[in-house]
Amino acid sequence: MQEMLQVVDLWVSVEGKQVLKGVDFSMGYGDVYVLFGPNGAGKTSFMMSLMGFPKYKVEQGKIYFKGEDITNKDIYERAKLGIGLSFQRPPTVEGVSLERLIKLLSKNNGISDEEVERILESLKIKDHVKRYINDGFSGGEMKRSEILQLMLQKPEFVLIDEPESGVDMENISLVGHAINHLLGKDKVRSPKRSALIITHTGYILDFVNADKGYIFINGRIICTGNPRDMLNEIKRNGYKGCQICQ
Repeated sequence: MQEMLQVVDLWVSVEGKQVLKGVDFSMGYGDVYVLFGPNGAGKTSFMMSLMGFPKYKVEQGKIYFKGEDITNKDIYERAKLGIGLSFQRPPTVEGVSLERLIKLLSKNNGISDEEVERILESLKIKDHVKRYINDGFSGGEMKRSEILQLMLQKPEFVLIDEPESGVDMENISLVGHAINHLLGKDKVRSPKRSALIITHTGYILDFVNADKGYIFINGRIICTGNPRDMLNEIKRNGYKGCQICQ
């Protein structure tokens, strides 16, 4: 079966600095993978490159999504193809209420008012819809807002950057269960979405069952394996052991 995502020998720079160095990566339909690595290792750069942010210049290599070369496609085109992104630190959008965005997304994606209401209740974010997007939101509220937007966009492939960043344990549980619902992991017969999740603490693995883990060091993938085993090794020895794997 054709892979959903295939990345071949990807070299990317930002303002002249090399941030990705020959990355090869692939994942299938319904796969959930996690990325580990120290700060500045290239995890977020990889995710932003997959989404097509113009700041991230592809110098060499190819990105294929559902068999189509998307290397030179812009963010809008990639979103239309079915790629969605949740930022680690989403921006505040002054002048645009969350309610207005919800109405736009639900209309464009054929989501009923009843389904929207159910999603708002499950994320405990109903009281925030009149506010501007992320304006004065806590870390947990921002994450819930981001997951809400993804649930309304219905992407086939989801990029999630550190869902537990700046979030307390109660909100991690809430966000984790919402991600499972988004990916279709809580329903036997629902279509399964693919996801690539960056995690720093690994807390999200208590709620989301990941299939495989990857470790980024200095712009390269240097290790892959069982995500829980990798996380335990990182907790014991940091990334020093991973350096030896290169």
